[in-house]
Amino acid sequence: MSSAAVDRTAGWSRGALLVLALASTGMLAAAPSARAQEAMQAAAAAEPAELAGFDAFVETTRETFDVPGIAVAIVRDGEVVLERGYGLRDLQTRAPVGPRTLFAIASNTKAFTSASLSILADEGRLSLDDRVIDHLPWFRMSDDYITGEMRVRDLLVHRSGLGLGAGDLLYWPTTDYSTEEVARRLRHVPIDGSFRGQYAYDNILYGVAQLVIEAASGQSYAQFLQQRILDPLGMASTRFNSDTLRADDEIATGYAKADFKDLQPAPRMAWANVSGAGGLYSSVHDMTRWMRMQLAGGSYHDAAGETRRLFSEKRQQAMWTVVTPRAVGKAPVPELAPAMPNFSGYGEGWNLSDYRGEKLVWHTGGWPGMVSRLTLVPERGIGIVVLTNAEVGGAFQAVTLRALDAMLGAPAESPTEHDWNAAFAAALAASRGKADEDWDKHVAARDARSKPSLPVADYAATYRDPWYGDVAIERDGERLRMRFTRTPALRGTLEHWQHDTFIVRWDERWLNADAFVSFALDPDGKVREARMEAVSPLTDFSFDFQHLRLAPVETAQDETTADRG
Repeated sequence: MSSAAVDRTAGWSRGALLVLALASTGMLAAAPSARAQEAMQAAAAAEPAELAGFDAFVETTRETFDVPGIAVAIVRDGEVVLERGYGLRDLQTRAPVGPRTLFAIASNTKAFTSASLSILADEGRLSLDDRVIDHLPWFRMSDDYITGEMRVRDLLVHRSGLGLGAGDLLYWPTTDYSTEEVARRLRHVPIDGSFRGQYAYDNILYGVAQLVIEAASGQSYAQFLQQRILDPLGMASTRFNSDTLRADDEIATGYAKADFKDLQPAPRMAWANVSGAGGLYSSVHDMTRWMRMQLAGGSYHDAAGETRRLFSEKRQQAMWTVVTPRAVGKAPVPELAPAMPNFSGYGEGWNLSDYRGEKLVWHTGGWPGMVSRLTLVPERGIGIVVLTNAEVGGAFQAVTLRALDAMLGAPAESPTEHDWNAAFAAALAASRGKADEDWDKHVAARDARSKPSLPVADYAATYRDPWYGDVAIERDGERLRMRFTRTPALRGTLEHWQHDTFIVRWDERWLNADAFVSFALDPDGKVREARMEAVSPLTDFSFDFQHLRLAPVETAQDETTADRG
């Protein structure tokens, strides 16, 4: 959900427009009743003094970033310090956010997948040093050496040689491929870098990790997760993915800025085929149990009060150790300089960095209409989770840093130095400004008088990519329509841009993923190939159009043949 965008884990900024004066947008909940006010006052009286003003800060965050609802929980030394909802979980019904409101936690699921592998490792059913093909003999990457050397640990640490978000279109937006079909298509996804040579965030290998868990445990991943993690921890309302949500669940509606400007509900999406990468729905109430277990080194108290262990301390130490280093760059805007870490890396399902001299163990999640962050400070026994129902990473980042400052006892600073709402608003404004500059360059380079080389009908065909499959371009009167055959949400109209390049405008405007479609012709004037790339740098990286190599079916290798062997 992609931030400036290397990855969804760094704080999604897709569709994040800067709106600094939103008091008149109607985003705030109605004034609380007298009973609700009394409850809020009682809760505030029980909070630590360092959280004075925190509620007001979160409300300002909602206004600044146009977020309908936010849920926050903070734990310290095994106790819940704060567990609260702010604003609305649904703008139409005006239902409020509460501690038990369910949000898609997206890539925060990755730590659950990592923990599942650790449980199996403790039981001797696998080792993180096992080759993937020892558990999935059919597994193949597009490079034979990587196939043979890929270890289970490599599935978790974003150093496989795949490019950023490579293969995500196999399940993002929702497709009809199965988990195994997605994994089997990896043999055709191109390698962009060297194996274990650099960090590049991916999701698809967590789907492979999910299949390893199933092979080693003899259970479906949903069953394993429920029986070995969710039930023991008492995470009673956490759901495997959106397909398993229940009628009586208190569910947040996600919101996106369609065309990067108009707030509207984002349709609920399922990652049923790569759930290990980001399928879970949870609440801050349930996530306090997850954080307390993590901060206790893998141990927890069962319903009878007995101390139990989910995984070993040795395994937790491994999960929280940097495997893949990440470069630390300059702050995108001066206001964010105090937040920049001294080190940064990725462990087994966790980001690792530092803040104010303390090691942080954290992750973020990005989903259509929902983004989130969970942060642990192990040496202080502190955990913070922030769930939101709008696609703007600045909101959860600002709330997280405000909470960290409070819980770490940061000295009072000038608001201009550490006003995190203003700092992340400035970063979003800069990001939007760069996107506008990028568009202006495209417009300046365009030859608006040019025409396509071929009649419209001659571009119409079924095109095939080796890893995604078929994409249909069909004539509809005087226009062309594009349809990704395995992805119902990807339907759109082609508009001529210049020469043999078009822009596909998707019917679902909340996707914010319009793309250039450029056709290359052979010497006889027939279409040889089509390439795609997102129009805006704000488009989420999981729309990895740039990895597609689309050829008309009559000149493409037969897909069935390509998948054999």
